[in-house]
Amino acid sequence: MNIIIIEDEKPAARLLNRKLEHLGLTVKKMLHSVEESIEWFANNEHPDLIFLDIQLSDGLSFEIFETVKIQSAIIFTTAYDEYALRAFKLNSIDYLLKPIDEEELSIAIDKFKNQWKKQESLFLNFDQIRSMFASTEKVYKSRFTVKIGSQFKIITIDEIECFFSENKGTYIHTFDNRDYLIDSPLEVLEQDLDPKCWFRVSRKFIVPLSCVKEIIMYSNSRLKIILPTYKADEVVVSREKVADFKNWMA
Repeated sequence: MNIIIIEDEKPAARLLNRKLEHLGLTVKKMLHSVEESIEWFANNEHPDLIFLDIQLSDGLSFEIFETVKIQSAIIFTTAYDEYALRAFKLNSIDYLLKPIDEEELSIAIDKFKNQWKKQESLFLNFDQIRSMFASTEKVYKSRFTVKIGSQFKIITIDEIECFFSENKGTYIHTFDNRDYLIDSPLEVLEQDLDPKCWFRVSRKFIVPLSCVKEIIMYSNSRLKIILPTYKADEVVVSREKVADFKNWMA
């Protein structure tokens, strides 16, 4: 069985890969964006099965199939709500809700194998599914997968005090005063986070409204933010962002 994973969050892709290996399956390729996937499908034999995230860093994964005629079965890996999941069922699409449970993964694989042996046609109405998502509000990231040694940890959005960049890396800082390296740069995180709750105050920091403990006047008409536990560096609102920050806080 040929399998590929399309997932923009690389630690999540690696975690799914490990779980598939535990089930005795080998992933042929891991892809991380719409653009990369289109190029790969155009130059490679299509797999039997795709594990497909919906929201990729450069758009909805459905955009892949506007360019490439899909010839594979799909299991969605998704953080979408029950409304969306009901639509998947109506379109004969299986799904796994993140974070993925290994037992549910095994059941989904068995279901696919049974259909595959019977050579059943897996019909995917992408136009219908796309229209459903176009009519719903954007779903923002609610969790991140980070690697700690040989293990993986799920960090939910309400555990995060801020995101920051340092030495060309991007980090999560949590309320228990710990830092975790992640793959997504701040530019991508800006699109993944709810703008009502999160604000990029400078080139180095993204902070949540709920964690702005104190605001202090700073040099050159800037503002300094005091966070609950982060003390490694000063969190300063850059001068060009001060007006937008004040409007966001209002």
